[in-house]
Amino acid sequence: MIDEGEDSMRPVRSASKSASLPLVLLAALATSPAYAQDDPKPAAATEPAPASADDQYVEDGSSSGTDILSADTLTLMGDARLVLADGHKSFADGGFGKTRFDGTGKGDYRLQAIPVEGDLIWQPRFTGTVSGNVSVAWQRDQENAVDVLEGYLTFIPKRSGNVNVSFKAGLYWPEISLEHATGGAWSTVYTITPSAINSWVGEEVKVVGLEATVRASLGNQEVSFSGAAFGFNDTSGTLLSFRGWALHDLKATAFGHFKLPPLNAFMSGAQQNETRSLFEIDNRVGFYGRAEWRPSSALVVNAFYYDNRGDPEAFSKTLQWGWRTRFGNVGMVADLGPRTRLVAQGMIGSTIMGKVPTNATERWVHTHFRSAFALLSQQIGKGALSGRVEWFGTREMGSRMSNTDEPENGWATTVALRWPLWRRFTGFLEALHVDSTRGARVRAGIPAQETQTVLQAALRFSW
Repeated sequence: MIDEGEDSMRPVRSASKSASLPLVLLAALATSPAYAQDDPKPAAATEPAPASADDQYVEDGSSSGTDILSADTLTLMGDARLVLADGHKSFADGGFGKTRFDGTGKGDYRLQAIPVEGDLIWQPRFTGTVSGNVSVAWQRDQENAVDVLEGYLTFIPKRSGNVNVSFKAGLYWPEISLEHATGGAWSTVYTITPSAINSWVGEEVKVVGLEATVRASLGNQEVSFSGAAFGFNDTSGTLLSFRGWALHDLKATAFGHFKLPPLNAFMSGAQQNETRSLFEIDNRVGFYGRAEWRPSSALVVNAFYYDNRGDPEAFSKTLQWGWRTRFGNVGMVADLGPRTRLVAQGMIGSTIMGKVPTNATERWVHTHFRSAFALLSQQIGKGALSGRVEWFGTREMGSRMSNTDEPENGWATTVALRWPLWRRFTGFLEALHVDSTRGARVRAGIPAQETQTVLQAALRFSW
């Protein structure tokens, strides 16, 4: 445990006090779907819808009737893989590996044929304007046999005039990723493995929130503004500080944890050896805002700002800590031609945790993080070939973290082919290469710099 001297912790705050927060946040309904794709069956035979997604938005809002439980409200999805990967122990098993799959104990290539995910999505329609979305999943490497991914309500009225307002409330991922489909199990669209940015969004930026969106038509252009209040995201930043970035398709669940790699001597006594993504510790309400501009049907530009307003000195009985995490994200989707699409995102932010020791100016942990990627997707017949390049890094300034061992830098390249096979099956082939340096790997007896390659063939089913 931690020395009780200058770095002594504050009294434990009871988690039971947070029970009132979700009741407040769930009191309303709402927002328009995310850009990437609104179809709950993301592995469709064709490229995702073009940059203008408002046609779908209007249709959803103008639907009529009630359908709470029928075959039309249920979707079943599955994903099986053939994987060849090298590299030392994966982060999924508590190591410093940057990918979901790893090699042998010595880091050599290992071949696996495995099921990785099964999802059940329920999308009831209560009225012509109010609908729901609940998704549960089994994921390989998930601690619970079945867990909840999302559960939220939306209120999307029929558009009248040039301005429309919509609402969303519940457990969901904010609209950040341009690589995932919404309305289903938050599956990737272009590749098997999302970028480092959206891998982190999937594991540490899920909220219980209330969001409102205003959309306006300005001639041939569209603008929208969203704002939300949220809770249960106090631990966001834990993985970025102690592990760094990673590239994978594991998704945070309502009750699950992610393992942490070996921590330094001080932090191993302060922090539990795993982190729970959905957790309320300090009873503070966070917020985010998003702006989007669609100057034409071929271009979408957006900006997103997030602040969980976490108390960095608050912690639970299990040594889950509050983190003050703030970041900005910008994104762009541009259709360069009828069959060619460019997708780009960039993120920069910081996170802090712990106390400020005597004679120090920084809290225990103070991590700056940044990443960016560009993805080009080209339709080929019924399928699509996509390539992505990205860069990621962190910088550490915390008083109880090594300024030389804890920072990291890295880059990655990905090439993926998506192809429809049968009516309900879609195949993916992907090659992912990651090169990263993190001094803390030496604590695990492996070199600070490591290159990893993962080759995957995926078969996705949707019914």
